Amino acid sequence: MGKDLVNRKFTIPVVPRTKKNSQQVFVRNGRIINIPSKLYQQFEKEGLKVIHEKYRKKIDYPVNIKAVFYVETRRRIDLTNLLEALDDMLVKAEVILDDNRDIVASHNGSVVYWDKENPRIEVEITEVKNYERWKANEKSKIKTNSRISRRNIKK
Repeated sequence: MGKDLVNRKFTIPVVPRTKKNSQQVFVRNGRIINIPSKLYQQFEKEGLKVIHEKYRKKIDYPVNIKAVFYVETRRRIDLTNLLEALDDMLVKAEVILDDNRDIVASHNGSVVYWDKENPRIEVEITEVKNYERWKANEKSKIKTNSRISRRNIKK
């Protein structure tokens, strides 16, 4: 989990997809369950196959993930949904340990372009210096809040 490769650049030669479009919705035991579409599942499966082992380092420090998405259609597409799908894939591929704000500090430089002939995702991961992480502070805040809650309940 070290910082052996501070800057990583690679291309994922797949048609970019989002998780949120065309979700399959099921009701099981009275609970609503959303399952990503078959197109998204195919996108993730293909993407996981092509991410090289040398990038699978479980990055655990703050990074900027710049993603340039080349889509095959000119239909409106939501950049934030594409980023969410990419981040989830990078976690599943063990490129990053998690996609919380302590690790994925930003997506600066991310854009969507049209390329009908060669859809793909160009990814560049760089370390973000001087970034305040909340992870250490999170536990103390939770403990403090739970003590406050218990006091309010007892009154």
